[in-house]
Parts: sequence; C-alpha cells; structure tokens
Amino acid sequence: MPLILEVCIDSTESALAAVEAGADRLELCSNLGLGGGTTPSLGLLKAIRKVAPTVPLMVMIRPRTGDFVYTEAEFNVMVEDIRCFREHGVQGVVFGVLTPEGDVDVVRTQRLVFEALPLQVCFHRAFDMTRDTRNAWHQLSKIDGLTRILTSGQGTTAISANSLDVLKNLLDLAKYQDPRIEILPGSGINSSTVGALCQALLPHGLREVHMSGGCWIDGASIWRRDGMGMGMGGASEWGIWRTSTSAIRAVKDVIDSSKEA
Repeated sequence: MPLILEVCIDSTESALAAVEAGADRLELCSNLGLGGGTTPSLGLLKAIRKVAPTVPLMVMIRPRTGDFVYTEAEFNVMVEDIRCFREHGVQGVVFGVLTPEGDVDVVRTQRLVFEALPLQVCFHRAFDMTRDTRNAWHQLSKIDGLTRILTSGQGTTAISANSLDVLKNLLDLAKYQDPRIEILPGSGINSSTVGALCQALLPHGLREVHMSGGCWIDGASIWRRDGMGMGMGGASEWGIWRTSTSAIRAVKDVIDSSKEA
C-alpha cells in the first residue's frame, strides 16, 4: 500500500495546487497562515468540490485560533459546524478539545465524534498540547468512532529525535492495541525531512503523512497605505497564503520511493 499524503489547504487555488502535485487527501481550513487554521466556510467547500470532486476532504472544526479549551458557546458552534459539513459529503472532520489542566476533554470529544458519525474523525495537534502523551493516547483510544490522531510527536516538528521516538511509540500502540486509529505525523514535513521520517517510522507501521507546503506570496494590491494593513505584520501583512505545487510534488516523490524501497 502506498503512503497517503494529506495536505492542509485554505483556498481553491491551494487545493488545485495540492491535487496537481499528487495529494491523496485534503484537510480544508481557513486562516492556515494565521494560527494554524480555523473552520472554513461552506462556500469554500463547495468551490473546492467543483474543481476537485473526487479528492477526499477532511474539514477543520475550530471556531477560533488560540488554545483548545472552549467555552460552551464555542463548543455549540463546533457542534453546529459538524452537522452542516456532515450533510455536504465530506470524508470527515478534524478537531481537538482539551481541559484547562491539559488533558483530552473526553466528554466533549465523544460528543463531537457522535455528532460526526458516520464520518471519519481526526483529533488534531491539540494532542501535542496535552501534558502526558501516553495518557492522552489512552483517553482517545477509549472513544468509539475516532479514526486518527494528527501529531508532531509533541515537538515543534515531527522530525526531531525526541518527536520520532514519541511517534514510534504511538505507532506501536496503535498497531498492537488499537489498529482502528491511524497515527498521522505532521509539522516540519518537506522534501528535506520526509525521507528520514519515513525511514524511522515505516518499520513501525507508518501509513500516512500530513503537510502544508504553504508559503506567503505577495498580494495583488499595487497601492498600499503606508503604515496600515489587514494582516498580522511582516510577510503576512499584505500577503496571501498559498500551497506550493513543487513542495508537495517533491514530498510525494520521496514518500512514493520510500514505500517502494
């Protein structure tokens, strides 16, 4: 079986770039460059469906940037968003909910999984913000309907030595204790790092890889008022976040050759 390459995107242009480069699955978000992604609009979903009708779509459910401890009002928004996207033919949803103490919020996670069924469910990198990796795994493994966990191995990138050790342990736990849950490594994945990641994790059952392949490009505005902007400062002030076809294709080539080897 070839490795699955999932690419997170937040525009129609980025979706086309990722699919052209060989992405097997898309994670649909908004605001990828500004805080890690939030819930996209239904309009964006419909637009991407028109240009890439056969590519599986996982949809981010995140009402805001910041931490993963949500108010009741925010949680209710997540429930309603899942209900909306469930009716629009997506493959699954992606979310993460924690307690203030840094554990998985099991009750709320189970509620969101219940709302999403029969869709696939990915618990995202909120997992990397938990205080205890093994405890977080055991909490999630007890939740019926969970499909995968997106994680960097609790490091800033998935390719550091410590992160790889954590990912190996998680893959082993998934393989021997709960094979219904996929471990999806992500963060810092590019053509320079993915080879080493595959070499380290394929013996432990790696089957999927997650990446962005995005960068800031200059916006189309020619006239720009001095000292003002609507972004976050720096490159993003007047910039637009876009997926690079070449970055995705380079990673796709490496993982395809790694699996063949």
